[in-house]
Amino acid sequence: MLVIALAAVLLLPVGVSSPARAAVPPLGPDFDFGVAQSGFQSEGYNRDSNWLRYGKQGKVEDPVGNAVDFYHRHAEDIDRAASLGVGIYRTSVEWSRVEPTRGHDDPAGWAFYDRVIRKVVDAGMRPMITLNHWVHPGWAVDLGGWNRPGMADDMVAFASRVVDRYAWADPLWITFNEPTEYVRRELQYGGVSPQNLGRMVDGIVAAHRAVYRHIHRVQPGAEVSSNFAYYPIAGLQPWLESIFPQRMRDTLDFVGVDHYYSFSVTDASVAYGALGEFWKSSQAPESIYYVLRHVAGQFPGKPIRVIENGLATDPAGRRPDGYRRSDHLRDTVYWLQRAKQDGIPVKSYNYWSLTDNYEWGDFDSRFGLFTVDVRRDPSLTRRPTDGVAAYREITRAGGVPADYRPTRMPVPCSLVDVPDSCADPAVVR
Repeated sequence: MLVIALAAVLLLPVGVSSPARAAVPPLGPDFDFGVAQSGFQSEGYNRDSNWLRYGKQGKVEDPVGNAVDFYHRHAEDIDRAASLGVGIYRTSVEWSRVEPTRGHDDPAGWAFYDRVIRKVVDAGMRPMITLNHWVHPGWAVDLGGWNRPGMADDMVAFASRVVDRYAWADPLWITFNEPTEYVRRELQYGGVSPQNLGRMVDGIVAAHRAVYRHIHRVQPGAEVSSNFAYYPIAGLQPWLESIFPQRMRDTLDFVGVDHYYSFSVTDASVAYGALGEFWKSSQAPESIYYVLRHVAGQFPGKPIRVIENGLATDPAGRRPDGYRRSDHLRDTVYWLQRAKQDGIPVKSYNYWSLTDNYEWGDFDSRFGLFTVDVRRDPSLTRRPTDGVAAYREITRAGGVPADYRPTRMPVPCSLVDVPDSCADPAVVR
């Protein structure tokens, strides 16, 4: 099938504008733009956890340290987000901060998140709260982590307290961030043993379902999901979906999508990600269109929200291909508009991330709209990238202009979604 599709694509005009097609209208007032971050990656001053230990044990290149010190600078960072004109602010509540020892909550930890959520609401944005972004407390590690059956129950108990405390803010909820990647990393760093992978997967699914039910009891009309990473690897995605999304589908009020990198028959530079040099991975912004089209087909009738998407640069803010954050933002939003024009129910888009942060092992890859040089700038000054002005223009207009054309034409036969991307390629209108 793939060979046939590859042959067929050679006969198709790739990325050619059709004068018979209509312009691509902006996303409209019912579409929400946002920014995203996670607590552990940005806050600093973290409590004992699996990831704090991975840093201390030398299992990753750099420990997190105090990251970009969102803990003390949250008010100014939230104001920065509001200045972008976004309506959604995604962050997480770190389990280890509010429950540093089992069964004993820390009032100071809760007070911090009280301030964060209140500030987000007062700044005119809707919180999107992630309940688990790959981090769990050190005491849970000592008890066996996801190797033990009781881990799911402890997670549900913690998550329920978060829900009870912040339902007033009418947040959007993410139960588990990229659960497949959570499992993979726990396996990689020794947090879960190979023979207990099934137990961790089952535990996450059970916890998600229990938390989903609790949220809907406490917050009528809530929107709850998990966010799933869509990888640019042909043939892998259906298997990955069977692990979590398909098992959760009746407890997903929307489908949360994370997507960053492309992969095609002519470009396999995504392999640089294995070396941690994500800025060397090429970008084909139309791949988000293929992902959304695939998700809409797999989950008919479900709204879709892009929970994470962004562009990596090196520590100096550069990329070997010269692609700028501002152009990547505009190009991506163009393809979101194309998706909506084609009837795909995409409801929102979060840019990852508001500021540079700790990218799970080092500070090399820079994703922030505001850049922060953790290694060389003790002041942790936030400096706007060219993406800031571009995002403000986008949120003000509800998208890119109807006559906008991407700076990069679609690549032939994207392996993000085969054979569909080969047989029915994305075309710039």
